[in-house]
Amino acid sequence: MSQSTKRAGRPTKRPRLVKHTASLDAPDQVHHDRHCIFSLQPSGRITLRTTYIPPNLMLDDPGESTLFDAQPEPADTDPWNEVGHFTPVICEDANLGSEALKDHPISLWLPERQTFMHEFIRLEGRGKHANSACQCGAEHAVFRCQDCFSVQLACCSCTIQSHVNVPLHRIKEWKDGFFHPVSLKSMGLRVQLGHHLGTTCRRPKPAYSNDFVIIDVHRIHKIALDFCGCEHEVSHFKQLLRARWFPSTVTNPRTAATFPVLEFFHILSFESKDRYSVFLRMVIEWRNCKALKCSGCGHDPNGVHFMNDGDLAVLCPAYPHPGKNLPDDWETAPDQWKYGLFIAVDANFRLKHRMVSSDEKDPGLSRGWGYFVDETDYKCHLSSLTGITQEKSTCVSHNTVNMADTKSWKGLAATGVGTVDCARHDMKLVNGVGDLQRGERYVFLFQINISYDVACQWYKKLWPCMSMLPSHLHFNQDGKVIKFLVPKFHLAAHIEVCQTEFSFNWTPGVGRTDGEAPERGWANMNRVASSTKEMGPGARRDTLNDHFGDSNWKKVTALGRALLRKISNAVASKKEHRCALHDFQGSITESEVGAASLSIWRAEIEAWEIDHSQPNPFQSRVATMTQAAVRLELAKQDAKALEDGSVVSLHAEVTCSVFLSTDVCALSQHSTDIQRTKMPMVPNLRASASLIPPNDNDNDDSGCLTLNPNSGNAEDFQLLLPSELCNIANDALNECRSHIRVRHQLYQYKTQHVRGQGASTRAWKTLDAVEEHLMLSHAKYVSAHNALVSLSCHMDCAGWEQKLQPLKKAHLRPMGDFGGQTQGTAIMSWIWLTHGISTDDNEGLQDLLHVEWCKARARHNRWSEEIQLLLEEMQCVLRFLDWRAEQWDSQASRSSVEQPKEDAEGFVAYARRQAHIHRRLAAVFKESWRKIQVRRTPGGPIPEEIQYSDENHCG
Repeated sequence: MSQSTKRAGRPTKRPRLVKHTASLDAPDQVHHDRHCIFSLQPSGRITLRTTYIPPNLMLDDPGESTLFDAQPEPADTDPWNEVGHFTPVICEDANLGSEALKDHPISLWLPERQTFMHEFIRLEGRGKHANSACQCGAEHAVFRCQDCFSVQLACCSCTIQSHVNVPLHRIKEWKDGFFHPVSLKSMGLRVQLGHHLGTTCRRPKPAYSNDFVIIDVHRIHKIALDFCGCEHEVSHFKQLLRARWFPSTVTNPRTAATFPVLEFFHILSFESKDRYSVFLRMVIEWRNCKALKCSGCGHDPNGVHFMNDGDLAVLCPAYPHPGKNLPDDWETAPDQWKYGLFIAVDANFRLKHRMVSSDEKDPGLSRGWGYFVDETDYKCHLSSLTGITQEKSTCVSHNTVNMADTKSWKGLAATGVGTVDCARHDMKLVNGVGDLQRGERYVFLFQINISYDVACQWYKKLWPCMSMLPSHLHFNQDGKVIKFLVPKFHLAAHIEVCQTEFSFNWTPGVGRTDGEAPERGWANMNRVASSTKEMGPGARRDTLNDHFGDSNWKKVTALGRALLRKISNAVASKKEHRCALHDFQGSITESEVGAASLSIWRAEIEAWEIDHSQPNPFQSRVATMTQAAVRLELAKQDAKALEDGSVVSLHAEVTCSVFLSTDVCALSQHSTDIQRTKMPMVPNLRASASLIPPNDNDNDDSGCLTLNPNSGNAEDFQLLLPSELCNIANDALNECRSHIRVRHQLYQYKTQHVRGQGASTRAWKTLDAVEEHLMLSHAKYVSAHNALVSLSCHMDCAGWEQKLQPLKKAHLRPMGDFGGQTQGTAIMSWIWLTHGISTDDNEGLQDLLHVEWCKARARHNRWSEEIQLLLEEMQCVLRFLDWRAEQWDSQASRSSVEQPKEDAEGFVAYARRQAHIHRRLAAVFKESWRKIQVRRTPGGPIPEEIQYSDENHCG
């Protein structure tokens, strides 16, 4: 179009399809018709689509003649719909038609995607070689090589004969209506080194275990290999090198790599950039075809264009799917918590995406069919929330929340991805992945979830944010119970209130779920972060979808071992915690006060489990002991010891605890008079101790010798009878528990309130004083226990071994100290499980007993729930695999797939192969789970394949 024909103007309001004819001035040239289609996008942009059609194609369909015969409008009616003459440029690919379409090769491929997928499935059958005989005349031609150029079938002997020189090809056998993978080794092929092809050695030396591993381009093979054992032959590794196999070692090699695979890897490290974009495009198309094929789309008469969201995702078999793997009466079952959704939410900031390309140029091939949500609606929702400012965290300073608006996002289209996973089996859920904008702004994660790192903040705005979502994403809360929890590893970073309100360990109905499922999957996904960061948006989503699907499928195949390991561990752990709870309750109920307290505690925790607005029994209700209270407690203990005559004081007014807890360093030129009065010089302590006057208050007129423990004479020390050893050991154990409790509370006080070097030094001195008392009591118990062991055969004190066990320093830990274990698996030290502990009416001790009993009860209940959940999940897995196999059986018997006979066999074969894979998985799982031999819960149903025991006693 010349410059003179142009004039100012604007596009028409209704874009039209206009015919453009080429000039006829040069009849010797081939002319095409150019059709420009203008469209108005919702965003206000105007797009132009140009198509070039040869004249001969236009005449093929007479029905369209009216459109092309329409009279063109004058050239000056609309400058945007112009008519021009052109001569096309003949390129290598005539089907492209224009240089503009060359920039979008995937757009040219999309109309043929269904054809590609059909050809993929056609190869699953025998094609035109069905029922054909072998070249040798044998009728049993059932073997096909995947690596040979020909797809013709052959018999076993011909297959072996044709692969003597290529022993690393992959073979499939037609059986049961589909191809099964077999190996040349299983068919009888042996590889002989050191001799001519087809000959054998008179003294062959088989490889180790008759399994030699070869790494090739296609796969890793296990072959039957014979080394030459003749006298003139060279060493084994040289024989491998002469066969162009690179040995892994020079001494008795068991593994080798072919020269081609090493050379291929070597060249790729230098020349990988050559034709990289073309190859990457083919890989993306290949992945999409494979995913569509595995989803069953190729068997659907409607084809690709009627795919629904999530159809390409690999589902978690243990995740509850109504109508697929749940029992028919699950809605009326009494234990609804066993069919609950366990969902975990997390974000990964390593999976960033730079501003490369655009959704218009690279829209992707999945469009919400896999794990990523459909970007169109998702980004429209995000754009409506750009003005919302992230609220600051009321818990600890969570960078995830507080820095959501300050993280560096310049040059990035996405700062990471947010995912929704199955919290119990670490599998990505359908449409559970979305890109993040400016950090982990949890208003964007609109799925209904249970576990999240900052659930204590996120749940507050969940329902108001959900009201802003489209109506089909709204959630009806009526009749449902929604629990918000924090993953166990992240919970320790929260404040104390959150650690009890949002803990998996203390919440009923969750078993041993930890909520950390997303974190485990990031290790594998982070490996592709650097490559996907530079991809276009569509290619990146398709690549990550493919990796998520691969990860899910690997976890599906490993569910048999995973669930078996979990339930074996759960049965053993439940027995341990049942015994620990039984002993703990026995020690509490020994006294009437303890029995009454236990009834109150049980009522409190049951009320809290039903209604969390009730007082939380897992929170301590006694204030932390201060340093002054610790010193007072030590003084009381010293006074009691002096009264009993069990210790020797060095001074009438200064006991050991006063001496150890007083700031000796302060006794300098700046010390006060009170310090100097109450703290005499250390060298004078022993001298003043000998001047203590005798006690005149003891008016003993019995005539018996009066003992004076302070005299230092041997005849003044009290001799204890063997019958008193049990009481002495119990007293020493009580002292140890008291010192441990005081030490723990003082350490908590120091951590929360003490700041500064001077205050910290004084606090540590007080802690050292308590530690000294603890070591003295420990030594006292050890001596009494050793004496009991030596004199037990001469004493009438049966059963003391259960109550008075050997006391190690590792046992001297407070309630709540895990001793290297986790919160949900820890068992208290035996010193807190002995009888008589509830007789102490100390308020702090009773509060600790209250909290620790609630925790011990919760641990036992969580392990019991875990077993019931695992048993139900095993049944769900078996039901799901059977349902999936039936789905593929129905695809195989579909008569609506109108294909030629030689093509239809591939569709049937592929469906039968998929059904066989799922039934085989179910059979393997069922066989491995049969090994669980335990009894059932009293009154509960017996699962079909697995039984479970819940004895009410320890042993």
